Amino acid sequence: MVKPRRYEHVLRVAELAREIAEAAALSPEEIAQAYAAGILHDIARDLPESELLRLAPPECDIDSRHPLALHGRAARTLLERWGYRDERVLAAVEDHTTGPRGGNRVAACVYIADVSEPGRGVNADIRELALNDLGAALRRSVTSKVTYLQGKGIPVHPRTLAAYHDLELTPWRPSRPSPWRP
Repeated sequence: MVKPRRYEHVLRVAELAREIAEAAALSPEEIAQAYAAGILHDIARDLPESELLRLAPPECDIDSRHPLALHGRAARTLLERWGYRDERVLAAVEDHTTGPRGGNRVAACVYIADVSEPGRGVNADIRELALNDLGAALRRSVTSKVTYLQGKGIPVHPRTLAAYHDLELTPWRPSRPSPWRP
């Protein structure tokens, strides 16, 4: 469902999401979920805007004006229609465009991997930070997005603002001590 160039991006995101999850000492199940969500995150990315709007009706003006912002929600809708039921993966796919909600560490790994995978040529600092401190990398990536958009006078998606405000309340800690930290 994606073009070859996007497929290469998807593979890089999946691999990096897995690496971040391992470095954050997530459970083996969460590591597998991070990889799966990375593979699935952009399945709706190359769909026409009309299809995105059909699969994920706009929740706000930003969605209506920029239907590409809906591709995470549209991907979730497709996966659910196909019978996919892993809620943590579905949420990570849905939230990869706007930011993770509710302390979903798998979604955090995918969000960070999507914005920092090496093929993008940007955010290497976030990628390196993610391999040492998931919470700090998430804070930096979401804060950077909000700050950039606000600085340009571009409206920030309400879900991104919610993720931004949620960062102060969510303890982004691994489930067990990481072997990668001193």
